[in-house]
Amino acid sequence: MQLKGIEKKETNQVELTISVDQEEFDKAMNQAYRKNVSRMNVPGFRKGKAPRKVIEKMYGEGVFFEDAVNACYPAAYDAAVAEAKIEPVDHPEVTVEDISPEGFTFKALVTVKPEVKISDYKGLVVEKPRVSVTEKDVKEELNRMADRNARLETVDRPVKDGDTVTLDFEGFVDGEAFEGGKGENYTLGIGSGMFIPGFEEQIVGKKAEEPFDVNVTFPEQYQAAELAGKPAVFKCLVHEVKETQKPALDDEFAKDVSEFDTLDELKADLKVKIKENKEKAAENEYDEKLIDAMLEHFEAEIPEVMFEAQIDRIVEDFGYKLSMQGLGLDTYLQMNDMSMESFRKLFREQAEKQVKVRLALEAVAAQENLEISEEELEKEFASLAEQNNLPADRVKQLLPAESLRGDLLTQKAVELIKSAAKKPAKKAAKKAEEKEGTAGENN
Repeated sequence: MQLKGIEKKETNQVELTISVDQEEFDKAMNQAYRKNVSRMNVPGFRKGKAPRKVIEKMYGEGVFFEDAVNACYPAAYDAAVAEAKIEPVDHPEVTVEDISPEGFTFKALVTVKPEVKISDYKGLVVEKPRVSVTEKDVKEELNRMADRNARLETVDRPVKDGDTVTLDFEGFVDGEAFEGGKGENYTLGIGSGMFIPGFEEQIVGKKAEEPFDVNVTFPEQYQAAELAGKPAVFKCLVHEVKETQKPALDDEFAKDVSEFDTLDELKADLKVKIKENKEKAAENEYDEKLIDAMLEHFEAEIPEVMFEAQIDRIVEDFGYKLSMQGLGLDTYLQMNDMSMESFRKLFREQAEKQVKVRLALEAVAAQENLEISEEELEKEFASLAEQNNLPADRVKQLLPAESLRGDLLTQKAVELIKSAAKKPAKKAAKKAEEKEGTAGENN
């Protein structure tokens, strides 16, 4: 392989001119011959036994060119990219310029990482959120614990909002039952919004075993087009009414839900945990604000393909998480009446920021000559192996070392920016503190 030329085209595009010599190309031609000879009929020779020269004479000297180019192009391209010291961000557009038994030349139009300008990332001034835990915070957490430990008890009274009912229903449009409009012994939380607007509200006040009608109109944008915008009548019968009964917040409750004997001990423990969670959240918020402040000093003309690739990764990750719950992405989109195009648009802003942040942090790491030692790399591999309960060698197979090295470099860049950040001026900090104190009192 010989890199014959590097020409800068449009922004973030480079054209490489690459040649493959006769020796290298001939090896690829032999591979192509061995791959195809068994499928070629040549008079006077058993199938698969005809010499390469005979086949080329019969079918033309270029009979194996395409397969040969495909065989040796990837290695030639990779070597040229390494020699040119560029970082492609997409597959190249390849054009073969000339080809003969003596070799071939091709051009590769490559989209590369953009040039990045980043400055003034040291000394950023960002206020760190203050953390406090109020009695209201503790009470809200206790109520959530009570909700998780609540029980459903059957009651003999009309349905109220918040109850859970077991009912039969069958829907009719223009007097005709429609597909998917019937249910038996269906469990429904009143106020959950599971059914179309107006349905659940009409169950409130009804008694068990007394038939009644629910009159509703399907939304104009309803997923079943044949029902959209049409009035419907549902014949309903409630079989059972259950109300949610929460446990009393007392010492017995503390014993049931924790290792503590008294409610006061549980409250004290919750206060510590809530503070820890708030401190983590505050640290994350501070990091996010620092990153936003850094991006104000970031400049780059980013190729569209980088944003699209990041959206691909986000969508793939979303689909993987759905699959872990037994749900396919296509099914999810149908349930939410969304196209893939509209779904991808949801992640556009997120993807743009992620790409910008990564490029900015890589630029900081380069300017500061940050490095990741082999020891740091091995330590991170070991940590990931422990977290995922996998052998370290398996983690190395799944995660390329250079990818992990890049992640660790950006983390180092973040730590450098944090360590170089400045605290807000005392007057501004005091004003913010007073404002926060007032907000706390209002709570």
